[in-house]
Amino acid sequence: MEPTHLIAFNIALLAAIASPGAAFWVAVKTALTSGRRAGVAVGMGLGFMAALWTGAALFGLEIVFVAFPWAYTLVKTIGALYLLWIAYGMWKSARDPLNADVKPASHAFRQGLMINLMNPKSVLFAAAVLVVIFPPNMTLSENFLVIANHLYVEWLVYTAIAFGMTTEAVSRRYLRGKLWLDRVAAGVLGALGLRLLLDR
Repeated sequence: MEPTHLIAFNIALLAAIASPGAAFWVAVKTALTSGRRAGVAVGMGLGFMAALWTGAALFGLEIVFVAFPWAYTLVKTIGALYLLWIAYGMWKSARDPLNADVKPASHAFRQGLMINLMNPKSVLFAAAVLVVIFPPNMTLSENFLVIANHLYVEWLVYTAIAFGMTTEAVSRRYLRGKLWLDRVAAGVLGALGLRLLLDR
């Protein structure tokens, strides 16, 4: 494995994180409504689980999903329902005061874990990226380096999001448009949940 392989992987990873998916929206919403500490914590959970999925892809878990489609379908369905439940909660609380959505850091961390745990497409995405970027037959230490690199990048990005979203200027703008921002985030999460539920 060469340094250029990790650079290419990190570019793909940053593009995936920045795309407006469930993880991104939950990270932004948590930081804005529950504060910096919870925002960092949800990012820690998201990153930890994403890195575990990469580890699973490196060690062949995608083969299990291919061999046993019912396992993939089960995890995908549970994940879709979980996203729909979060979207419903966001939509329902859109008119609530900002402090109505405050959550402890431990809860935020678990929510981050669950968001990425219930997304089996993560392991398939990781497997596809890994096959394209990295050479075959990497050593055990190289595999663990890829996992640690993934974890570091995820934590760095989500910590930056938490700090950026909790600045006074951003918070002020959020408060002015809270109703519609929350409704948009809920709509995106709901659409993602429905797509995951209905996608064959």
